[in-house]
Amino acid sequence: MTGSRPVLGPERAAVAEACRRLGAEGLLIGTAGNVSVRVEDRVAITATGAVLAELTDDQVTVVDLDGNIVSGTLEPTSELDLHLGVYHRYGTGAVVHTHAPMATALSCVLDELPCIHYQLLTLGGSVRVAPYATFGTPELAESVLTALEGRSAALMASHGALTHAPALAKAVEHALLLEWACGVYQHAAALGTPRVLDEHQQLAVIEAAIARNYGTTHPVPPVQEGNR
Repeated sequence: MTGSRPVLGPERAAVAEACRRLGAEGLLIGTAGNVSVRVEDRVAITATGAVLAELTDDQVTVVDLDGNIVSGTLEPTSELDLHLGVYHRYGTGAVVHTHAPMATALSCVLDELPCIHYQLLTLGGSVRVAPYATFGTPELAESVLTALEGRSAALMASHGALTHAPALAKAVEHALLLEWACGVYQHAAALGTPRVLDEHQQLAVIEAAIARNYGTTHPVPPVQEGNR
């Protein structure tokens, strides 16, 4: 590491905070899962074997995009190649991998989580399930990267889920949304066959969201004197 290279102190703190939040939400259990954030050619990523719900800044390691350790005293997660693969292929800014209960349950039985609610369009629509491969292997990384094409999320068969976004906060939001959607699907499937939004309905949602700037707050226009 050269003296001019930052050790990503704020980013390491943000990764630790994100892990603690996801742990509190029940999406990260024990040491299962991993989170990372990229700044240019450096990646702050969780260490292998760390208890994620209690993660501290010093349990986040900094690597370059080839996986070489730049800063930190702990080995990075065994899913390092998966995270780096997402960065290389999609140029994203943050990756969240969880073993969230609902997402993992559906990954054991579905080939795809269909677009049953318009909020799934935030993730790109239906969520594909990447075929099973052993954790930490190139085969798993390639399987997930393919499932992510055109999407911000993928389920991993009999394993868990992965989301990505330009910023860490958004990747965390995606993970929470995906787990919520998986829960909705599970509850709906217990009652009957879930309805799926068709292409026309999905397009109408996208058009409405753009027209209304959906997802942001809108101040009330000031009242004009003549209108009082």
